[in-house]
Amino acid sequence: MTNQTCDVIVIGGGQAGLSVGYHLKRRGVRFLILDAHPRIGDAWRKRWDSLRLFSAARYDGLDGMPFPGDPNALPTKDEMADYLEAYAARFELPVLNGVKVERLSRSQNSFVIEAGERRFEAAQVIVAMATYQKPRIPTWARDLDPSIVQLSSADYKNPAQLRDGTVLVVGAANSGAEIGADLARTHEVIVSGRHPGHIPFGANSRARRILLFLLFRVVFHRVLRVTNRIGRKVQKKPHGATPLIRQKPRDLAAAGLQRVGRTIGVRDGRPMLDDNRVLDVQNVIWCAGYESNFSWIELPVFDADGRPKHESGIVRDAPGLYFVGLHFLHAFSSAMIHGVGRDADRIAEVAATQARSHAVESQPLPQSAGELRILA
Repeated sequence: MTNQTCDVIVIGGGQAGLSVGYHLKRRGVRFLILDAHPRIGDAWRKRWDSLRLFSAARYDGLDGMPFPGDPNALPTKDEMADYLEAYAARFELPVLNGVKVERLSRSQNSFVIEAGERRFEAAQVIVAMATYQKPRIPTWARDLDPSIVQLSSADYKNPAQLRDGTVLVVGAANSGAEIGADLARTHEVIVSGRHPGHIPFGANSRARRILLFLLFRVVFHRVLRVTNRIGRKVQKKPHGATPLIRQKPRDLAAAGLQRVGRTIGVRDGRPMLDDNRVLDVQNVIWCAGYESNFSWIELPVFDADGRPKHESGIVRDAPGLYFVGLHFLHAFSSAMIHGVGRDADRIAEVAATQARSHAVESQPLPQSAGELRILA
């Protein structure tokens, strides 16, 4: 096993990890970013082919580098991936790709990170990963007939992956609506789940741009924060589905999508709805959301529900450990591209201060008045 030592290790090379890296580098901290993907931006590249971001390009740039092109355009997932790769190159961020972290633990004096045959040690670790890591699929999905093709939204790429026949999309929020619209060109599509509502303005209307500005820059970023009562109240609520941003119910209906209630189980190998109807479908796409997966962190820093215990990203129970990129880490925008930079800047400052303090403590004591004057 090979060993590497660093002041700070950042786990995750997506927008959160690169944002942290940018701010650490500005402060002169010695750090490494570890990412499991072969190439920077691959977390975006592997999404479904037709995916576009829900936010305009003006909100999709990270600190220090605006997103290129038309500020009102909706970037494709590959354009976002290429932007992240260019961002890392421009600021010469030290990213090690193909390093999948399998274990994070603590030795007497440092954190220990294990990734295959590689071992890293650092005084501080920043886990820069989103809350949404593992697709949420009910346990009874295994009882569906084996002939039914099942994919999660994380695995779906295009209609060619599916059998001929009807597709049931479980989940009616943005991912379900987008994938359903994509599939409607080649398949009969049924969308199951509670309607989350929608933004009522046209895609390119001025009213829509104003509304999104108020949501992204004011409500999500400045109003809904843990530093005020309304923000703390919203933070404690379960994270529900976001209203449809790009799709409109009338457009989905015009495309032929059929809406039904919730899918609650299986009968005779077929999906069953909450009204006891059984659907004869040949494909199921699970778009029921994601959940966190921090089982590789072997530290007592989680609550009874498995969520990291932190104060705006700072873990008091494990000094030197931080989180960036989680839903509502500090504000509602914390997991959004336009909001992650503020958290990254703040956590980088805390980590840099600790690194400087550790460096001073590690210096040998001055042996003479002359040496003391030099240190001062």
